Amino acid sequence: MKNKLILALLALGILSSCGSKKDVVYFQDAGSFETLINKNTFTPKFKIDDLVSIHVSTLDPEASAPFNLFRGAAEGGIRPEQVDYLIDDQGEIDFPVIGKIKIAGLSPEETRVMLRERLSEYLVDPIINIRLKNFTVTILGEVNRPGTYPVNGERITVLEAIGLAGDLTIKGQRENVKVIRDFDGTKVYNTIDLRRKDVMNSPVFYLTQNDVVYIEPNRSAATSSSLDNRASIAVSIVSVLITSTVILITRN
Repeated sequence: MKNKLILALLALGILSSCGSKKDVVYFQDAGSFETLINKNTFTPKFKIDDLVSIHVSTLDPEASAPFNLFRGAAEGGIRPEQVDYLIDDQGEIDFPVIGKIKIAGLSPEETRVMLRERLSEYLVDPIINIRLKNFTVTILGEVNRPGTYPVNGERITVLEAIGLAGDLTIKGQRENVKVIRDFDGTKVYNTIDLRRKDVMNSPVFYLTQNDVVYIEPNRSAATSSSLDNRASIAVSIVSVLITSTVILITRN
């Protein structure tokens, strides 16, 4: 009877520690063949400390040459390296010939339009290519591969970022995913629920450069960690007791 009671208690403990389906499934309220319209009109904007690549070209390479900075000389078939622009704490870059221009808060397309207007007095129909060079996002917590990941392109969704990190572990909270965003030194915390289909309408569904995504552990993970600590303490105490007992026996 005593053994049966112990087995029943163990079974109850295992069942209580298991997460239900509603805790781990994404987009639970999305129906079959349901059409969802993404109303998120996210447009990436440049920030302070962004590293931006800007290349100007025209049909006349000599005319556009002064507006492109390079380091090193072309020799042995090796092309010189183009210099990128770091947005300073005033939100500006120092562009050749034109001088200081403010691009923080502008999108790549807005920056392209502004530069085309400023260059119109020097060049005819300039082609301006702009790219953010230091776009990274950091994913921490209950994911399979936490770390900082470079992003190719101008934008990435929180789902794509989690995919880079190998998805959430079974112990991660789907309903309480935190996105930490920096606005010129001010940290803003947002929470999203991956179990809901309207997650794509969240203002942080599209990540910006240097965003941090943090996945909190669920209750079972926290409990497991607590039990592991208690077990370690218990083993240490037993080891000390055994050592003390052996010393006393040896002395006697």
